Amino acid sequence: MELITEPLKFPSDCNIILGQSHFIKTVEDLYEALVTSVPNIKFGLAFCESSGPCLIRKEGNDNELIEIAAENMFRLGAGHSFLIILQNAFPINVLPAIKRCQEVVNIFCATANPVEVILAQSEQGRGILGVIDGFSPKGIELDTDITHRKKFLLDIGYKR
Repeated sequence: MELITEPLKFPSDCNIILGQSHFIKTVEDLYEALVTSVPNIKFGLAFCESSGPCLIRKEGNDNELIEIAAENMFRLGAGHSFLIILQNAFPINVLPAIKRCQEVVNIFCATANPVEVILAQSEQGRGILGVIDGFSPKGIELDTDITHRKKFLLDIGYKR
């Protein structure tokens, strides 16, 4: 078995959700979960089918984001995994609906940070072991950092 890291590539104004599911119907159900969660959401999603024709299944409401998701998943090549690329929404807006999706088994990350996916490659195929989400901490927050964090949450509408 070989260990591989593969970076995800997505626009800087997007968030992503990387997960694992178990059935081809995932594409339709995730689409419904996303469009019914946030008005004006833009997204692309791709799913690595792991049996039958083993295709990258894709869906969404923004052609560019659909293609970016599909290209990332083709590079990952990990069966029964999915990637959602979001604009005009944050993962916090859609994660409850995604987690309620019957096919979803696991969420590896939901982030806007750079992501490296840690993969295991065997003769059979690839699987996701985990992710590296962003960067290592540089210190512990000070009072000024706490003030900045709270202001940021106010600025983006998540705190009063």
